[in-house]
This record gives sequence, structure tokens and C-alpha cells, in this order.
Amino acid sequence: MPTDSVERFLAALDPEHRESVGAEPRAEQERLAAAWERELESDDELDTLDELSPPAAEAEAARRVLERETD
Repeated sequence: MPTDSVERFLAALDPEHRESVGAEPRAEQERLAAAWERELESDDELDTLDELSPPAAEAEAARRVLERETD
């Protein structure tokens, strides 16, 4: 299991987004990974989902971060 937050964030993305975010500069990847970690920490709905399926919670947080960043 990846321990670096960028690696964990990339692993949570669907393959298409993983490729596009993986092509971004490291600083942008780190910024998105930090936003992803904040999303995981702050959203109570994700806490419940995390109890049931940690990968699903991480994927949902990643989806939300990318959705916000592309608006």
C-alpha cells in the first residue's frame, strides 16, 4: 500500500484521471493530494463510508476534489 500522500491520491483515482493527474507537475499533484486529504478528514459522510470500504471513501474524496478543481 502506498504511504506517500500523492501515491495514495493517485491510487484512489480512476485510471483515466490517474493518467492525467500523473502527467501534472509534482507540485500540482501535491496540492491535489493535500486537498484530497483535507476532504477525507473533514467530511463526515466519508467517515461512515470509510468504515465500510476505505478504498471507496478515498475514491469518492478524489472524485470530489477533481470535480471542484475543474469547475
